[in-house]
Amino acid sequence: QVQLVESGGGLVQAGGSLRLSCAASTHTFNSFTMGWFRQPPGKERELVAAISWSGGSIYYADSVSGRFTISRDNAKNTVYLEMNSLRPEDTAVYYCVADKWNSVVGALGPPDPVYWGQGTQVTVSS
Repeated sequence: QVQLVESGGGLVQAGGSLRLSCAASTHTFNSFTMGWFRQPPGKERELVAAISWSGGSIYYADSVSGRFTISRDNAKNTVYLEMNSLRPEDTAVYYCVADKWNSVVGALGPPDPVYWGQGTQVTVSS
């Protein structure tokens, strides 16, 4: 069982920045692909970014590419999402996930990672 705890959400003005963190309670953190999903109000969850266990493979949704950066520190069992140039449409609950690469990014079907955090709210005001 893997427990994921997100932090760093909050209220920010458009154009601002936030850094989300996700701490994982597992002895095998460096075996997991980690990712971030988000769910805007009234919309479905969508994959935002993912990073493989080594950091050698990274995925970004088109909507955040060039503005968001995902990274991980395997020594600290933590994954980060640096969000810059935030827009009102980035407002959502952001969830940290963990699983194999194919399950996180949906390489063989819809994304369906096994482990999810409780989510952290990000609100961007215009």
